[in-house]
Amino acid sequence: MEQLETKKPKEIVLSLLESNNVIELTNYIETLASGDIVYLMSRLNKKDQHNLLTTLSPLNAAILIEELPDVQSADIIEDMDATDAAAIINLMMSDDRADLMMELDEDGAEAILTEMKPSEAASVRKMIEYDQETAGGLMITEYFKYFESTTVKEVIEDLRINAEKYKYYHVRYIYVVSRKNDFIGVLQMQDLLLASPNKKLSEIVIKTVMAINANASLDEVVGLFDTYDFYGFPVVNDNNKLIGVLRRKNVMEAVNERAAFEHLESQGIVGGDELRTMPVMLRSKRRLSWLSVNIILNIIAASVIAFYHNTISEVIALAVFLPIISDMSGCSGNQAVAVSMRELSLGVIRPTEVIRVWLQEVSVGLINGVVLGLLIGIAAYLWKGNFYLGLVVGGALAINTVIAVSIGGTVPLLLKKMNVDPALASGPILTTITDMIGFFLALSFATLALSELRGL
Repeated sequence: MEQLETKKPKEIVLSLLESNNVIELTNYIETLASGDIVYLMSRLNKKDQHNLLTTLSPLNAAILIEELPDVQSADIIEDMDATDAAAIINLMMSDDRADLMMELDEDGAEAILTEMKPSEAASVRKMIEYDQETAGGLMITEYFKYFESTTVKEVIEDLRINAEKYKYYHVRYIYVVSRKNDFIGVLQMQDLLLASPNKKLSEIVIKTVMAINANASLDEVVGLFDTYDFYGFPVVNDNNKLIGVLRRKNVMEAVNERAAFEHLESQGIVGGDELRTMPVMLRSKRRLSWLSVNIILNIIAASVIAFYHNTISEVIALAVFLPIISDMSGCSGNQAVAVSMRELSLGVIRPTEVIRVWLQEVSVGLINGVVLGLLIGIAAYLWKGNFYLGLVVGGALAINTVIAVSIGGTVPLLLKKMNVDPALASGPILTTITDMIGFFLALSFATLALSELRGL
């Protein structure tokens, strides 16, 4: 192993695979941090990825897969033999397993489910029925659950006998249910250990515990975790049957994933997460679906310039300021989009509050528009010594800033109300409209003052 320490992770893993040294390979993989595992798997080709996963024990392979982004693990798993894949997925944590299966195509997922243990397959099928951004979609099903009639002694004995099975469970709480699986309450592990062995759980359980409905949205559960400093909440269905536990960790991960997804969409990456290890045609298709629409929108905006080509030919200086007006207005509008998206995600505003949001944005837009208009107007005057040029470009930027923040603030709400993803559509709409109006205002004002601007 000492000879391998100077090599890169990929070289070490390939060397250990070639020598079929399973023990050293397992030990080496266990020394790698999460980021190193992601990097390693992205550098191995498909054959070596599959070789690594099938050489490791199913449990160690499952632990490795759990460290990868869902899109990367799905890309690897979907090309594996269904039997090999099922052996690994059987041993994954329930939340990671469900997320992975959701990333697979329907046929591939069904083939793997058929090969999985019936109990594990049933658990997956139940979890993937829930939206990924609900309590049911984010919960785990690995938790301690006992009937209220169980004694403290029986619980402790069960924990001792099944220590290997419970190895990866979180042992902070146990959950108490009736014989019909109705949720009754929670018991801290320390209270269990300190209680009399012959006491029944019904005598010591904490019943004043809040449970979350499985259909509660991500925004709702974020609010609960912000309000209560709890490790997790029990998750129940509409009939108050305990079906899982929602941990703070899973909620925070979901919030971060949503933010990353919305950022990708705002940058024109449509259809989900993208990694450069994914098929080239798929990546190209996802990008082109937005770029092809965007080029049409840009042509529409450029048509305004074409319409005023005579004015531009008379006042060449305008060509310098048109991109500035467009860019600065777009920046102001994007700030308004960002605030609306954030407030929508936090539940601070609702899609119906368009007028209130618009009035709030206009007040900011008027101030910022005047300041920015003065700055660019003064710059134009100092450059060409022409008051009218400063008035034209300054006035266009000031008005367009007000329009940009009005659009940026309200369009996300309107799109949300129409069940259209505001992260994807707000940007192109804002850019197209602010470009068109900015060009139109500057060129229209310049046309009106053409006698004072000609030759600049």
